[in-house]
Amino acid sequence: MGSMSLWHWLIVGALALVLFGGKGKISDLMGDVAKGIKSFKKGMAEEDADVKPAPEQSRTIDHAPAAPVQNTPAAAAQPSTSANEPAKVG
Repeated sequence: MGSMSLWHWLIVGALALVLFGGKGKISDLMGDVAKGIKSFKKGMAEEDADVKPAPEQSRTIDHAPAAPVQNTPAAAAQPSTSANEPAKVG
């Protein structure tokens, strides 16, 4: 199960030959795709080399504590419905 048969490798080889080898539109197209990928990787590597990490500065965040919420009898008397619970009928 784990190994590939001879027929599998012949089909893979023929497919690679059709896509990447010989003369034709498909091989030219696949060659252009490969050039595009190489160019993209080169551009990403150059971008990483140009970017320098900014020096770290310690920051503090001023935060005022929130006011406590008061429970009112009217709000406590209302039934809460959850999205997970079906609505009761009747």
